[in-house]
Amino acid sequence: MQPLRITYNQACHLLGITRSTLRDLPKKDPSFPKCYKFGSTRQAPVYYDYADLLAWHNAQKEKATGVEA
Repeated sequence: MQPLRITYNQACHLLGITRSTLRDLPKKDPSFPKCYKFGSTRQAPVYYDYADLLAWHNAQKEKATGVEA
């Protein structure tokens, strides 16, 4: 069973990138999935939807290889 949401650090690990790269990715690539906070405080944890990250990653792979599924 796949997780519904993953933490900021888990997203970094999953994509193999640093925290600063993950912070800059939405600015460079508007198709990158949006994160969401679980709470209204400034220090509330940030999550990403696992399925959205996988779909984005697969789209990037297809774009790089030129193969469409």
